[in-house]
Amino acid sequence: MGWIIAILFGTAVVLLILSFVKTTQSNSKLEQQIEHVSISVLNEVHGLEMQLRNIQLDAEITAQQAGAAPADSEERDLLREMLDLYKRGYSIDSIAGKTKLKPNEVESLLSPYMTQKTERGLVAQ
Repeated sequence: MGWIIAILFGTAVVLLILSFVKTTQSNSKLEQQIEHVSISVLNEVHGLEMQLRNIQLDAEITAQQAGAAPADSEERDLLREMLDLYKRGYSIDSIAGKTKLKPNEVESLLSPYMTQKTERGLVAQ
């Protein structure tokens, strides 16, 4: 009876060691896959950053050729901030409060970018 318990105990120890070995092998494979995915994501992000930088440079060149204000001027930054707030659904009054301008000034600066609804929706028949 003692021999059977010793054999079962030995078998259990061997199986435990084998499970640890298999777990570390599967974890290393999983880590390698995660590393490959993260590298590919980083490469894609880098590519997108380069495209964005090229677009910014093209916009600056276009603005310079058109004689518009440079891309880093304070007025352009203020307009960019106001347009962002407007596109996110802020009211003219709240934009004026955030930018410390009068509502009519904000409206005049944003007027070229505002979409106007000239027609009413169709009435259900």
